Amino acid sequence: MAVTISLALLFGFVLFMLLRSKTLGPGSAFVAVMFGFYLASTGAADTVNQLMTAVVNALPNL
Repeated sequence: MAVTISLALLFGFVLFMLLRSKTLGPGSAFVAVMFGFYLASTGAADTVNQLMTAVVNALPNL
């Protein structure tokens, strides 16, 4: 759970920086947030969480 919250904050920060630098428009940001919100409520959520956990666990071994 701690990894998920940290990644949510990280992706939120990246989204904020993209909006601030005008690389991403408000409409695109809304679509990105809604996609993440709806993806979390599908059966793919467990797979995405397992994938992100594997990536986080692999980073120290690089």
